[in-house]
Amino acid sequence: MSLPMLRYGRQSIEQDDIDAVIAVLRGDFLTTGPAVEAFERALAAKTGARDAIVCSSGTAALHMMAMALDLSPQDAVVVPSMTFMGTASAVRLAGAEVVFADVNPETGLMEAEHLEDAVARAGPHRVKAAIPVHLNGWACDMNALAAVADKRGIVLLEDAAHAIGTTVTDDGRRIAVGACARSKMAIFSFHPVKTITSAEGGAVTTNDDALAARLRRLRSHGITHNPADFADRAAAFSPQGEPNPWYHEMHEPAPNYRLSDVHCALGLSQLKKLDRFVARRHALAERYDNALSRLAPLVRPVPRIAGCEPGLHLYAVLIDFAALGLDRATVMHRLRDRGVGTQVHYIPVHRQPYYRRRYGKLSLPGADAYYARELSLPLFPAMQDDDVVRVVDAVSEIVASRS
Repeated sequence: MSLPMLRYGRQSIEQDDIDAVIAVLRGDFLTTGPAVEAFERALAAKTGARDAIVCSSGTAALHMMAMALDLSPQDAVVVPSMTFMGTASAVRLAGAEVVFADVNPETGLMEAEHLEDAVARAGPHRVKAAIPVHLNGWACDMNALAAVADKRGIVLLEDAAHAIGTTVTDDGRRIAVGACARSKMAIFSFHPVKTITSAEGGAVTTNDDALAARLRRLRSHGITHNPADFADRAAAFSPQGEPNPWYHEMHEPAPNYRLSDVHCALGLSQLKKLDRFVARRHALAERYDNALSRLAPLVRPVPRIAGCEPGLHLYAVLIDFAALGLDRATVMHRLRDRGVGTQVHYIPVHRQPYYRRRYGKLSLPGADAYYARELSLPLFPAMQDDDVVRVVDAVSEIVASRS
């Protein structure tokens, strides 16, 4: 009997998650109701940020974050090339240019020197912001990046789509990614392959009250229902000075990026399990590390980052395909034949045709070197210990038969 396919990532849905969604379906509010505020409060408390603003996807969160910067065509934003394309697309959709930064070829993370280099290559554009990406769940060195950003007058943001549950040491304290200790805003994704899911969903966290209020407008057509914000006082208020109950104003055009109560009920239920899910992912990663040690240096895990306890989204390995004598596609096909699903995270975004046409051919050797060797192996909480053995045995068989 063939074993079931192990995908590289999948959701872990339990009965209490199902019950939470059913309760919303039986209630009065399917959207813009109490589950949204409950999820936001819990997420803010978990990350340590003052505010969390949930939205329809991680990409929506990135776009809202970019729109909140009031970017212009004269502005540029530094984005590492080793990321999902949504990080860069959000900048372009907000009207600014992207300057791609290189990354460490071993970790895939943007470092301070890469930010400095990107700023130097910005040409006539003013670098207004930078968005480091916490790849695989490992956190960038935000202190070092903040030192560069502060010196250059750059707004520092965080793409933490992979890093819900990640904590770092900062001035002797343990803080969660998303606390915005060194950044203005951070975003998360709750796609089904992430550590927790709301089916589809995302969020922005911030400690800036004005930004939080604007982000809430930006996720809902740019509309405000807050009487304190009304510009047309005559239309907004009755002769007695009371706000008219139907009244609202649109202060800027924006999409509908709202997250429904159905999604938020699932997200809130999942958030309560975050610590358990992170611990299980960590335990599976430890088993991978130990089992894969016999395959070094041909196959080895992405190195650990000092001071970081990751909420691992992905278990990424670096494979020397040239020394192995097999190309990556062949390895992936052979693993699939053995019931092991894999993926590549990511094709460097500067290689995408749109950006090649716009910015020309760039030399980012760190991103290219990381991409050339990366492969993501299965990692999700429902995996059994024996599943790790099964994956590593499959990799070992391919290594042993490479001649």
